[in-house]
Amino acid sequence: MSPAVKAVTLSRKLVLERPLAAPDGAGGFARTWEALGTVWADVRLRSGRERDGGDMSLSSVRYKITLRGAPVGSQMRPMPDCRFRDGARIFTIEAVAEVDGLGRYLICHATEEEAQ
Repeated sequence: MSPAVKAVTLSRKLVLERPLAAPDGAGGFARTWEALGTVWADVRLRSGRERDGGDMSLSSVRYKITLRGAPVGSQMRPMPDCRFRDGARIFTIEAVAEVDGLGRYLICHATEEEAQ
């Protein structure tokens, strides 16, 4: 096993979602989300910051989310336009990479944002 995945504990249940464009009734489209399924993941904090947005501030926290690999083309393989959901928490996927050449695990770099 690769040193990068030695200490991985897939103990967090997340729902993988992908965006869908649904007609908004006014000639345009609204983004909705479709649940693709549940994955077990190791979620690790990377960094965080807070930005002042005038009337409110925005807290942004970055995570490294490791999960079992899925073949390229599988709907259960996360992509940068997808997201993970954990109840009310949303983790927007920014990048996905295989841990090793065998594709046993994927690392997703994700951000969780919250208005305060």
